[in-house]
Amino acid sequence: MTWTFTNDTGTFLAAAGASLAARPVEHTVALTVTERLRRAGPRHYGGGDPVLGWWRGAHGAVAGILVRTPPRPALLSAVPPEAVGPLADALGAGPELDAVNADRDTAALLAARLPGYRTEQEQRLYRLGSLRPPSPAPEGRARRATRGDRALLVEWVQGFADATGQARSSALWLVDEGTERGSLTLWESGGAPVALAGRSRMSAGTVRVTLVYTPPELRGRRYAAAVTAEASRAALEAGAAEVLLFADLANPMSNGVYRRIGYEPVADRLVLRRRA
Repeated sequence: MTWTFTNDTGTFLAAAGASLAARPVEHTVALTVTERLRRAGPRHYGGGDPVLGWWRGAHGAVAGILVRTPPRPALLSAVPPEAVGPLADALGAGPELDAVNADRDTAALLAARLPGYRTEQEQRLYRLGSLRPPSPAPEGRARRATRGDRALLVEWVQGFADATGQARSSALWLVDEGTERGSLTLWESGGAPVALAGRSRMSAGTVRVTLVYTPPELRGRRYAAAVTAEASRAALEAGAAEVLLFADLANPMSNGVYRRIGYEPVADRLVLRRRA
């Protein structure tokens, strides 16, 4: 039983790709992040080479995943309890575990092993049950974003990054790539865009709604619910077996919106950061 680490996405996917695809809901972020690394290059996220790791259990099968794309927290996915100690021993003295995104149980085990972490964020993973668009719907209609919307899209993706504590560095790529494959949905009211939702590339039959943004001055009018429902419907029409999204548990309004339109809780995750 051991951890193996690499900076090479191809090596990682050759070893762990089948394990990721076998449990796509649990591994949703690892799937989308490694797919983006494969398409856009190892330094796509702007903070140096990735650290990619996998744990092989007693029977030799891959049973735990680590994906770190600096400067983002290390993502731990499906890590069994017996692998947490060896992971802490292997990476605990370096920058790879300065911040961690893990399910609640794994986060608790890691924090006990490496004191000094604090909870920075609590997230909840949702999966779509029966889609229920808001009724009555807000005034307006959905449409696919185009290249002509680029300046506004970049501004809103950067606004989403600021609101969620993410880096702005991927905004241009997200807008250009999302526009090219038609995965950015706008809600228009009065002839002008009022809300945005984006969705990931399909992977192992799953699609994740990756960003939902309404400018502050336009919030509270059910635009976010409408555009999220439309992006979710588009994912289903494209053949997704599962449609997923994450919500910050510190934002009860967004969690309420997602549940009202048909999303159901799956699991909670914590982002932990080591105190300086």
